[in-house]
Order: sequence, then structure tokens, then C-alpha cells
Amino acid sequence: MGTGTRIGRVRGLGSAREGAHHWWLQRLTAGTNFLLMSWFVISLLRLPHYDHATILAWLSSPLAAVPMALLVVSVFWHFRLGLQVVIEDYQHDETRFVALVLLNIYTVAMAGFAIFSILKIAFTGGAA
Repeated sequence: MGTGTRIGRVRGLGSAREGAHHWWLQRLTAGTNFLLMSWFVISLLRLPHYDHATILAWLSSPLAAVPMALLVVSVFWHFRLGLQVVIEDYQHDETRFVALVLLNIYTVAMAGFAIFSILKIAFTGGAA
């Protein structure tokens, strides 16, 4: 199986020292997803009506818009971390790099669109 000793063939192929950090980020975003999603569900249940005007008025408040933006950031970050692991584990050819780049572009674009929508409602009350 080649020349050199066994240790020489595997030297430099060890840990990149990123696994523990990635694992902690996944746990952190899972916890914030739980807390912020609980806030979201409870906030919606406390609303008197679920019509368009009521939801716009609710989301126009900073007490709703800020946690909603944090929820979007946390959900999309957790989404990206999870799919990154799936791509790295199951995609082993040259398309892995392309898949990771597309994942990052998609995640940033969708999170940006959602945050823009929240900010537009928060600052203008949803006016067109």
C-alpha cells in the first residue's frame, strides 16, 4: 500500500479541530430555536385575531420584530450547519464544494429576504 511507515502515511490527516466548535454551534442554535419558537407560538396564541391587520400591527412592534429577526437568524444558521454536515458526510466528489457554496448562497439569500421583510413591516407597518 505504498512506501513509508504506517504513521508516515496518515500524518497530517488528523482532526482539523473544527468538529467540537461545529457541534457546540449546532447545540446553541437548537436551544435558541426552541426558546424563540416557543416565544413565537405563545405570542401568536395571545393575539385576539389572526387577520392581516392584527399580524401587521403585532409585527410592527419592536418587541415582536426583534425576536422574529433573531428567530430567522437562528433557524437559518441551524439549517446551514445541519445541511453542511450532511453534504460533507455523503458527498465525496468534486461537487461537494459546489454544493457547499450553493448552500451558503441559498441560506444567506433566504435569511436576508426574511429579515428585510420583517424590517419593512417593522419600520413602515407593511405599507407598500
